[in-house]
Amino acid sequence: MRIPTLARSHNEPAASPVHSDSARSVSPDAWTRAEVLALFDLPFNDLLYRAQGVHRQHHDANRVQLSTLLSIKTGGCPEDCAYCPQSARYRTGVENEPLLPLEDVLAAAKAAKANGATRFCMGAAWRGPKQKDLEQVAERVSAVKALGLETCATLGLLREGQAELLKTAGLDYYNHNLDTAPEFYGEVISTREYGDRLETLERVRRAGIKVCCGGIVGMGESRAQRAGLIAQLASLSPPPESVPINDLVQVEGTPLHGLPKLDWSEFVRTVACARITMPASFVRLSAGRAEMPESVQALCFLAGANSIFYGDKLLTTGNPEAARDRALLDKLGIHPL
Repeated sequence: MRIPTLARSHNEPAASPVHSDSARSVSPDAWTRAEVLALFDLPFNDLLYRAQGVHRQHHDANRVQLSTLLSIKTGGCPEDCAYCPQSARYRTGVENEPLLPLEDVLAAAKAAKANGATRFCMGAAWRGPKQKDLEQVAERVSAVKALGLETCATLGLLREGQAELLKTAGLDYYNHNLDTAPEFYGEVISTREYGDRLETLERVRRAGIKVCCGGIVGMGESRAQRAGLIAQLASLSPPPESVPINDLVQVEGTPLHGLPKLDWSEFVRTVACARITMPASFVRLSAGRAEMPESVQALCFLAGANSIFYGDKLLTTGNPEAARDRALLDKLGIHPL
């Protein structure tokens, strides 16, 4: 087992290599849960110092990628994901709506681009798209791509041939989160298997689409299970190009409403562990950022986060307004990619 070690000197500059992570990033060996848990258990300052060192080896430490997410088909999902207000099984006030018209999607994409976003993500509350629905989504992907934006979609499980259709339409990224560690997954979702998610990710890879895959923390899992999630993500071959880390947004009416809030330091640790184990990936602050103080967001950037969802709404829950985000980035001297 690799024992996490620290930099050789407290005077060593942050841009210097830390331990053996540059070599580790190209190693074919998977990260084990025990190794990731050992990272989680480091003293907070040591963990952030190591994560920042790894980050600087692979990324510009003062640049962040901006994405905007639009729900193009809201509500009515048949799944029972215990965190999700879009499930038809829960009474959360989210209504089942039809697919947004093409002109509405394009208007939102143009506004996102004008605000500085470089990637436009489209989410639909389906178990998986029917072919007729997928063809309409493909039309929207092509139209958004023509604006000069990167495109991303999250549509649920994909069947054979569906990823190829999206690739032909111009899709750059497909989001399909693992959500949590394999052994905790059944505590949160019963209507699809962990293997179903891995199968969709394999289809996305085969089609030549980049993978956006992360998880949610604060759902009642243990630190060891958070380590299990990070180890699972880091062991995908190759690791996801984009790794969204979500802090549970508790919505009244969902089974997870009322859980104790995850401590902010544990969330920052999760970001740092994602950075160390997936050095080349973009690590994104996603759901839950609206409830985070600016100081916690700043620590997440220090821990290696270099992507955010940017705009007024994240699917059906709030997201910091674009002007607030720009003000925070200005304070920190961080600039959009």
